[in-house]
Amino acid sequence: MKILREGSKTTLFADERIDAYSAPQFAADMEEALAGTEDLTLDFTDLKYISSSGLRAVMLAVKTMLRQGELRIVNVREEVYEILEATGFIGVCDVELKK
Repeated sequence: MKILREGSKTTLFADERIDAYSAPQFAADMEEALAGTEDLTLDFTDLKYISSSGLRAVMLAVKTMLRQGELRIVNVREEVYEILEATGFIGVCDVELKK
């Protein structure tokens, strides 16, 4: 994962897979990205798969950002969008399909 900070705006770029193996690191990176940010973007350009462990980290970010600012998920592949839709993320935060 890569984190880019620009003032109070933060972008976290997800890796190709967030599964049981990589989710703890994703959660740690997410916690770092959340610290002091008012505008968080999760860029899922490279993400092809996200497990329930990864979804849990995203949900914690959504809950945190409801209190401290805005969150959007961008560049989401169709297969990941379907997972986010089935688990109720669509409508809770801004989610944009990859163009």
